[in-house]
Amino acid sequence: MITALAISFVALLLLAVPISFAMGLASVIAILWQGRTPLNTVVTQMLAGMDSFPLMAIPFFILAGELMERAGISERLVNLAKALIGHVRGGLGMAVIFAEYLFSGISGSTAADISAIGSMLIAPMERAGYRKGEAIAIICAATAMGILVPPCIFMIVLASMTNQSIGAMFVAGFVPAVVIAVGLLAYVRWRAIKLGIPREPRASRRQVLRALGDGAIAMVMPVIIFGAIFGGITTVTEAAVVAVLYSAFVGLAVYRRIRVRDLPEIFLASTINTAMIMLLVGVATVFSWILTVERVPQAVAELVTGISSTPWVFLLVSNLTFIVFGAILEGLPAMIVFVPVMYPIALQLGIDPLHYGILVIASIGIGIFLPPIGIGLFIACAIGKMNMMDAAKYMMPYLGILILGLLVITLVPWFTLVLPQAFLK
Repeated sequence: MITALAISFVALLLLAVPISFAMGLASVIAILWQGRTPLNTVVTQMLAGMDSFPLMAIPFFILAGELMERAGISERLVNLAKALIGHVRGGLGMAVIFAEYLFSGISGSTAADISAIGSMLIAPMERAGYRKGEAIAIICAATAMGILVPPCIFMIVLASMTNQSIGAMFVAGFVPAVVIAVGLLAYVRWRAIKLGIPREPRASRRQVLRALGDGAIAMVMPVIIFGAIFGGITTVTEAAVVAVLYSAFVGLAVYRRIRVRDLPEIFLASTINTAMIMLLVGVATVFSWILTVERVPQAVAELVTGISSTPWVFLLVSNLTFIVFGAILEGLPAMIVFVPVMYPIALQLGIDPLHYGILVIASIGIGIFLPPIGIGLFIACAIGKMNMMDAAKYMMPYLGILILGLLVITLVPWFTLVLPQAFLK
């Protein structure tokens, strides 16, 4: 059964079948090949994977992100970052990282982050003296870091799979994101000095105050979300609904960039994105169930512990696994397939569940931009109108910084656990 699953899945991927359909069809072929399991198991497992109250937060966060993007929130956050540090040598590249840290916590979507930040800043960075490949690499690296900033769809799915608190997963991501961001900021500044990129003009006091005023309205939403969750006022799903209401109010009444007649189009775009994610969750659940039935987790556990029973060795193996398969399987399916295999081993080795979850998400964030197959890098190159292989050589140093940051948060669990221990005792 596992042989039929693997061969059919690889064959479908080589035929360029979309990942969700490849996983679903491979699962059906494997069940038919075995001949003993009823075919309706596919439907029941898909429904079981999607039938989760915490997962209801996904469509609401996607809708809130869509509303905030249409309202011009990303533009205002970028302007805020530029006003504060744009005059520093390398400030425009550093502003990308700051803006991504701010915007990621609102959009909750990697694709939205790349599209919003990339479409606004690739051209200005070229005009400021950056090569196009360098600009694309900075945006990709910043977005890979931004996946750790909540709210994050990966965090919601992972917490649901491992029976952890979504709120705890959210708060655990802030400091690891800062660790990686600091490394990126240092490298961007060093690179700007080496390339001789000139300073941008310093923003006037009026421009700074205007940027702060515009950005403050946008930044109220994360405060509402996390204040409601950690104050015990709402669940994460209910907080997502509040985020939708606030973003709709800002877009319709405050910024007035959204009109009532735009809402059907926004709802449709959000529905399509939600359907894509939930289909992936469903078919990946079937795929993972077959692996479990065939005792793949036990075989992997024996293999890994046979190499070494040291926790940090297992963490490094996990990092590598999720980076590689995060690139091959486009992120979310890799998490749904491999977490049920690797997570029980982590618990057996005494690894903190929150720490392991954050490492999984950080590794997948890197894998999404891994040259030459990371889907995030393809999206960024499409926005920048550059050949992916040409952009890959610029991406490699930033990939090294991302991996170095991942190693730091892997070997020092304190960065992940300090905020949950402080606020969620």
